Amino acid sequence: MLTALSIRDVVLIEALDLDFGAGLGVLTGETGAGKSILLDSLGLALGARADSGLVRQGAAQAVVTASFEPSDLAPIAALLGDSGLDHDPSEPLTIRRLVKADGGSRAYVNDQPASAGLLRELGALLVEIHGQHDDRGLLNPRGHRALLDSFARADTGAVASAHRALREAEDALAAAHAEQESAARDREWLEHAVAELTKLAPEPGEEAVLAERRATMQRGEKIAGELQAIAELIDGSDGALTRLRQAARILERIAEDHPALTEALAALDRALNEGSATQEGIDTAAEALAFDPAALEADEARLFELRGLARKHRVQPDDLAELTETLATRLERIEGGEGLIARLTANLTAAEKAYVAAAETLSATRTAAAARLDAAVAAELAPLKLDAARFRTTVDPLPRDQWSASGRDRVEFEVSTNPGAPFAPLIKIASGGELSRFILALKVALAEEGGARTLIFDEIDRGVGGAVASAIGERLARLSSGAQLLVVTHSPQVAARGAAHLLIAKSHDGLVTRTGVRQLSEDERREEIARMLSGAQVTDEARAQAGRLLEAA
Repeated sequence: MLTALSIRDVVLIEALDLDFGAGLGVLTGETGAGKSILLDSLGLALGARADSGLVRQGAAQAVVTASFEPSDLAPIAALLGDSGLDHDPSEPLTIRRLVKADGGSRAYVNDQPASAGLLRELGALLVEIHGQHDDRGLLNPRGHRALLDSFARADTGAVASAHRALREAEDALAAAHAEQESAARDREWLEHAVAELTKLAPEPGEEAVLAERRATMQRGEKIAGELQAIAELIDGSDGALTRLRQAARILERIAEDHPALTEALAALDRALNEGSATQEGIDTAAEALAFDPAALEADEARLFELRGLARKHRVQPDDLAELTETLATRLERIEGGEGLIARLTANLTAAEKAYVAAAETLSATRTAAAARLDAAVAAELAPLKLDAARFRTTVDPLPRDQWSASGRDRVEFEVSTNPGAPFAPLIKIASGGELSRFILALKVALAEEGGARTLIFDEIDRGVGGAVASAIGERLARLSSGAQLLVVTHSPQVAARGAAHLLIAKSHDGLVTRTGVRQLSEDERREEIARMLSGAQVTDEARAQAGRLLEAA
């Protein structure tokens, strides 16, 4: 519900703050008083095109702020969430639009920067404005299906679920066909690659093991000669240990001849022990570094082959095992692809059958609801001086490529305004006040089956009076019992039905012309309705008639 509207420096409005409540609010005033400025200001807040011509002469910018208490929070919250904006459901929703005199505009939702496009989307959820040349809302066939579903209280969940399953089945089959075609083109290459990889049988981590083993054997190859030379010098036939042993044997025979010889023999024994330990260490190292040239050659060959295949397939050597499985799977799919496609085709057939069944049930619900809606609208036409007109709701099947989560029906409201005239879309047949009365009849019929949001009718009573104007006022009042309606009207019969009455008037101080709006008291209402009845000169008879209209309302 629209709760407040604040306007600053828009055309003839310098500063205006209005509060709105539920029910029917009427806006009246003399022709040219500026009623359209009020609607243009609200439209600006709801994302209409920003025109610098709206800025009051001499002002730097125009600002319009509209506050709402949404009745249906879920769509609002979803839209704001998708746009990255915060909103506390317990607080009013505030929309502000600023237009500069030199061009450009800015928009805010709850004081957070937003786009004009977001304001239009919010406006579509919050307000319906029906004017003489409105081409949205009820006149837009794209919304007729949703309106009929709301009237029918239709549950579209089963169709939406079936459509999702249908799309998934279609996507899976299309992907299988694409993969089959791509794989078939690569079959020869796949067979060669899988054979080559399978023959090599790479294992994860194998490259590191081979590289380390190869490095170890290469180190052994590099120092094998040095170790052999050392062994010859230490323990060869003419090596150091052999000579030390010879010297020890001679020294043993003469060691008793002098104490110094005994000590020399002991030192020589120690030298022999150290030399033997040295030889043992060299032998241990030589054994550890020993290698088989054939094994080194084999490891090097496999390592080079692993790395070569990895470069060929542009992967790491450790990924070759996984690549082998992947390519083998692709090859298997080629060979068993017909079976997979057959299964997916069967899945698609079943999904389409389930969707068609759910869509047919929904179509039957819509067809039955269309008949009830047609009857409800027909009952409203005669009192609105549209007794020669006929209304119908068409429910026609859509082609296969237009099936959606909302079903497979095209829904459109059509009218025939004269006996024998063919039916055509509402916007192409009705015009002027006739169009607005059709919209009112539709709104009254639709409102009986569900709630409405804020509705604004701009001069819905144009070109009618008397009993028809009374019928319009009665229906507007009925429609406002469960919603908020704002009506710009020239009809006293409609104005008398208002729960609140706002008067729009111009004033001039000799220099500047301004438009103002104020809420009327009961006495002021009677005087304004009397003016609407009699014109510039308000008579006592007009005042009496105005009183009777208010009492009847």
